[in-house]
Amino acid sequence: MADSRLILSSGLPLLLLLSLLALTIGAAPLTYAEVAAGLLGIGSEEHRLIVQQIRLPRVLLAWLVGAALGTSGAALQGLLRNPLAEPGLLGISASASLGAVLVLSCGLTSVNLWLLPTGAMTAALVTTTALYLLTRQRANNLTLILAGVALSALASALTSLVLNLAPNPTDVQDIVLWLLGSISDRSLTDVWLCLPFVILGLGLLLSCAPALEVLALGEAEASSLGVEVARVRGQIIIGVALCVGATVAIAGSIGFVGLVVPHILRRLVAQRPGRLLWPSAIGGAVLVVVADVMVRLLDTPKELMLGVVTALLGAPFFLGLVLRTRSELG
Repeated sequence: MADSRLILSSGLPLLLLLSLLALTIGAAPLTYAEVAAGLLGIGSEEHRLIVQQIRLPRVLLAWLVGAALGTSGAALQGLLRNPLAEPGLLGISASASLGAVLVLSCGLTSVNLWLLPTGAMTAALVTTTALYLLTRQRANNLTLILAGVALSALASALTSLVLNLAPNPTDVQDIVLWLLGSISDRSLTDVWLCLPFVILGLGLLLSCAPALEVLALGEAEASSLGVEVARVRGQIIIGVALCVGATVAIAGSIGFVGLVVPHILRRLVAQRPGRLLWPSAIGGAVLVVVADVMVRLLDTPKELMLGVVTALLGAPFFLGLVLRTRSELG
């Protein structure tokens, strides 16, 4: 665990420093002293509102989204023993988006706000389970990617169908913008809405760390060594569904975090899947905070959506990974 502790001991201070920087950046730049005063509630009313009501929820959601997606990607890669496994690439995020869009289009959030994460998590749970069942028998990278593409395409087609049948063009525009992924214009209510589900999901995933170490040998070997494979599998499936569903319900679809972060950190933990979970949680939070800071710093006519930025960063990384894998096989 020495490598994991080293990453955590350096990653946590980095995350805090980046988060403090993020609190100073925006349409109304603030100094670090003004941010501190705003957090403590002793600054001017304007600074308190900017820090506590606008920027702090954005930073907290970046933590939750990054930690949830980073850990989910690392856990899926350990469970499926496949380095290309990631919620976005495997259609889990698209399915969670479908569940959330169904709730939004039916107006169910006016009945109960908790139905939004419930719909997203239910769809993510169904897709994660289907994905595991499709790939558990002699699955290779190609089988996994094809299954993910098929599930993602199905979820995207159904989402498009819902949007196509929507009676109100304004609702369609709002849902499309939400699907692009963003943590701007969110409140502490949104943080509290997804926080319990993300904490529960992370707890389930992180508790599987010892079992993932043994599962790296194969399911048969893990069973012979006393690992309850079915229980671990169920924990990871439910944990991923909770994490991805809750964050997608609040922030929309933000891709590639669960792919990029584990790959960057894997060598630092000697390729050990169990040791990768905690570092991926911190690394995911760092990546999303950095991407959100980039969104605010880029001089564009309109602020870019966070999901667009992570896709622009992650797609070349994925292409490079595919080319490297191809060269290794060749």
